[in-house]
Amino acid sequence: MPDTTYSHGHEDGVLRSHRWRTAANSAAYLLPHLAPGTDLLDVGCGPGTITCDLARHVAPGRVVGVDASAPVVAEARRTAVGTDGVVFEVADVFALPFADGSFDVVHAHQLLQHVADPVGALVELRRVCRSGGVVAARDSIYPSFTFAPDEPDLTRAIAAYGELTRANRAHWDAGRLLVGWARAAGFTEVAASASVWCFATADERSWWGDLWAERFTDSSMAEQLLAHGIADRRDLEAFADGWRRWADSPDGWFAVLHGEILATA
Repeated sequence: MPDTTYSHGHEDGVLRSHRWRTAANSAAYLLPHLAPGTDLLDVGCGPGTITCDLARHVAPGRVVGVDASAPVVAEARRTAVGTDGVVFEVADVFALPFADGSFDVVHAHQLLQHVADPVGALVELRRVCRSGGVVAARDSIYPSFTFAPDEPDLTRAIAAYGELTRANRAHWDAGRLLVGWARAAGFTEVAASASVWCFATADERSWWGDLWAERFTDSSMAEQLLAHGIADRRDLEAFADGWRRWADSPDGWFAVLHGEILATA
């Protein structure tokens, strides 16, 4: 497996954002291509909220969610209580424990940005997808993060995260590279789209700003920033304060652009 360090970590400040994700707000581009009876694999499933939503769209199809983190898979299993037809397993994206052509749809949300070899990951996703099936991927484009009002410490925080992804051989601009990666992985039919998350209400700003402030002060991401010399403790506190000032502003607005692909196997 290519050496990859997960830049975000699995602390609650990260998982809170993952638990918020649904098929509607994170996989809308895929929903028109689902049908009852579809067999679906969700790779990098996290706590399973998207997976369980997708299971409802494809029931009675078989749905499997996999993630590299055993504690996160345990949480996904708890999330799935009461949802029929979905199971969760610990698995490596570069060596999925499934036969060739096992699924009609293979889905990966915010996964490829975190691996050192995204093309190799897509090759493996393609392997387990049936001929004529679809590999669906969606990733953020961090350099395109845009917000108001201007907040220099928030700008510095985002730039520091970008430095960390480069140190970890990750890809903070993954969303804009998905088409090229898919073609390099052997797909010849790739449909591309884009969508955004927007955080603007007081509740949205408080939630988004707090979880990022926490990531910069109390998470493995913060420890990685320190270990690589990208930031010191004073920087991290300033970054967190920048996020909180932005969240407290009644003029606050933040948009996250995502790239999306539907690649036919």
